[in-house]
Parts: sequence; C-alpha cells; structure tokens
Amino acid sequence: MIEKKKNIANPPWHVVRKSTLHGNGVFAARNIPQGTRIIEYTGKRISPKQADDMHPVNPDDPFHTFFFSTSGGKIIDGGNGGNDSRWVNHSCNPNCETQEGSGGKRVYIYAIRDILKGEELFYDYGLIMDGRITKTLREQYKCLCGAQACRGTMLALPKKKKAKLKDHK
Repeated sequence: MIEKKKNIANPPWHVVRKSTLHGNGVFAARNIPQGTRIIEYTGKRISPKQADDMHPVNPDDPFHTFFFSTSGGKIIDGGNGGNDSRWVNHSCNPNCETQEGSGGKRVYIYAIRDILKGEELFYDYGLIMDGRITKTLREQYKCLCGAQACRGTMLALPKKKKAKLKDHK
C-alpha cells in the first residue's frame, strides 16, 4: 500500500487576539511581505436596505457593525457568516488595504508594506456617509488609531479645495 503525502498548507498569515486599540484585532502570525493577499472579507451578502433595516445591530454600540459596502452595490455582513477579517481594525496610517475582486463581489485584504510578525493589521475604513459630515457624526465614528496624521474619524472626509490664486498683473 502506497501512502500519500499529506498536503500541509502554509500556516495562516494572521491570528486574532485582544487589541490595545479597540476590542479584538488581527495580528501577523508571521512576517507578511508587501503585496500579500492575507484574507478575504467574508459574510452574508445583503442589500443596502437590509443593512439599514438591521441598524443598529447592537443598540449599546450603534456605530459598530461588520458591514462592508462593495462597488457592486451589495453589503457583506461580516457579523453573519464572516471570518477573522471582520476583526481588522481601522487606522489612518494603515499597513493593509482592501481590494475588490470578481466584479465587486469579493473583497480581499492585502499588505501594502512588509508587516512584521506580531504587528496588528489595519486598513483605512474610509466610511462614506450620505449628507453633510457634522461634528457629531465625526465623533460617532471617532478614530482611536493615534497615528501622527490621524484625521480623528473613520469617515472618509472630503478633499479640501485648494485656494485659487489670484492673477496679479
């Protein structure tokens, strides 16, 4: 009888544990080279209306969800059938980014620089809200990253318009 060699998969890139920043976090389980696809953001696909109808998911923390909006118009609900990716925290100075695949149906988290074993993984949530971004809204989505260039919120802020220079002749 011939024994087949077991296909030993590479160890995972990440591990979930308590974050000093916020709740759970995802940390590099080994050195992660720049450009590595670390994990897919998974969960049940729902419509924006279904997501709105579910809000707030947790009345005690109404501004915390595991919803990820895709360009294809669907929401991935990481709180329903999601994986470890839902625990990746926000930072204004991230070491990861999200990229869509399969025509906006799938979302992956990639390393945008080399990440050392033990480092927490972050991407910029860049949350987009309808309407005016008020001081209250900024506070509701307060950023805790502490980065030197922290914008103070997980919201994507509009780009400031450059002042027009007057032509003095």
